[in-house]
Parts: sequence; structure tokens; C-alpha cells
Amino acid sequence: VQLQASGGGLVQPGGSLRLSCAASGTFFRINYMGWFRQAPGKQRDLVAGFTSGGSITYVDSVKGRFTISRDNAKNTVYLQMNSRKLEDTAVYLCAADVSVPNLGFGRYWGKGTQVTVSS
Repeated sequence: VQLQASGGGLVQPGGSLRLSCAASGTFFRINYMGWFRQAPGKQRDLVAGFTSGGSITYVDSVKGRFTISRDNAKNTVYLQMNSRKLEDTAVYLCAADVSVPNLGFGRYWGKGTQVTVSS
């Protein structure tokens, strides 16, 4: 299973970016897809997550600014980030809980994409 993230870059405070993460490979089902972020010297934290049942979770700091969405047909999860703040600067990583033949469910991670908010 491979997760390919894209869409990172440099944005000014208040600006917008949209991240995408597509899953590929051989698998039965994706249960959960989400975005995490890790700033330098800090732990990796959940930003937003989307279960296959449609339940969505956001960390409090991004509520009202970020929107996660999912295209099950494309095995892709998106993160629309608006009203960016300096503290949003981090490496953003996508994750997916995937059922793989002979291995069962496991969490897979993408390589991460750098998002920098700077004036």
C-alpha cells in the first residue's frame, strides 16, 4: 500500500492550500483516512480524520478553518486548509487504515508534504 500526498507549499497567513493523498496498491478496503502534522521538535498530532462510516474528527485548533473530504472511488482524501496561521507550519502526513490480503488491517503512512505559512 502506498500513500502519495501532494499539494504542500508556501502560503501567506490567511491563505489557502489543498492537500491530496491517494492510496494505491493491493488491498480490500480502507477504513480510515486522515491527516496528521508534525512541526519541528514536536510530536505528530492528528489534524483531521474521516472514517468509512462518514464520521469526521478535527483537532480544535483547525475547526472552522480546515475541511477534510474523501473520494472513496478514488481512494483519496483531501484537506482544504483556509485562513492559514503561522502555527500551521508543519510536515503534513496522511494515514490510512487498510485491509491487506494475508496481513489484515494496518495503518499506513505517506511520506509527508511540507506546508509553510510565512509572510
